[in-house]
Amino acid sequence: MNVTARPSRSLPPAAPLPPLLDTAALHALLEDAAGGIRPVRLLDVRWALDGSKGHGTYLTGHLPDAVYLDLDTELAAPARPEAGRHPLPEPEDFAASLRRAGVSEDTLVVAYDDSNGAPAGRLVWMLRALGFEAAVLSGGLAAWDGELETAEVRPEPGDVSARDWPLDRIATADEVAAGQALVVDARAPERYRGEVEPIDPRAGHVPGAVNLPFDGNLDENGRFMDPQELRRRFEAAGVSADRETIVYCGSGVTATHDLLALESAGFTRLRLFPGSWSQWSAEEARPVAVGPNP
Repeated sequence: MNVTARPSRSLPPAAPLPPLLDTAALHALLEDAAGGIRPVRLLDVRWALDGSKGHGTYLTGHLPDAVYLDLDTELAAPARPEAGRHPLPEPEDFAASLRRAGVSEDTLVVAYDDSNGAPAGRLVWMLRALGFEAAVLSGGLAAWDGELETAEVRPEPGDVSARDWPLDRIATADEVAAGQALVVDARAPERYRGEVEPIDPRAGHVPGAVNLPFDGNLDENGRFMDPQELRRRFEAAGVSADRETIVYCGSGVTATHDLLALESAGFTRLRLFPGSWSQWSAEEARPVAVGPNP
């Protein structure tokens, strides 16, 4: 793929990973890893809601040494109405998946997909919430300017231990309803307005939530916008540094795209509502708003 990378935003080896990396920064990390500075594990998270993408897609061509992780079975627990379509997995289950993928306590993780960064964002948000250093490759597979491999990669198992999901990074439905935080809906505008609902029990949105569709974080090339552009987008919608922001989507996947973009823009008081609309709309007592306004 003859893709011209943006100017490098690579960091010194000792600096923590930002949530988003361009291809040039990834190359720098891989060069450092080859020199023995910090190990890097590439994780492929190609996925589609309709099942059209998955492990088979990975085998058609993936980044060198990348390991595949399945969003439905390894980045989520089984669906339950009271927890949504993609509940967070049990800590030990997630740790086991990471170990299988060759992730150790000191590993830098870079995840990618071949769509819009949301599947990879789900993994990266999970890792960062638990204190691991992880980033999304902005632009995904299409941004990669090197060769691809087709063989299954089976690394030596990693050594990560289970970590509990931190309560300061996730929000319950009751906390969403409390009205103390700014609530952001990352879904498409037509679903937010309640005009269509192809998946979940009821159409509409959480009363008071503002709509910031996750794909608005991307530029015309399908890469995340610069932090300054992202910050302007979020501030225009009412996000501020002195108020907590809770983000939801359909099932807690695309919401992480907004959360990583918010972090890239410099915001820190951020939480995910993992059950998202799939949980909220399944609880009949929860109110529902429709139309273009919060």
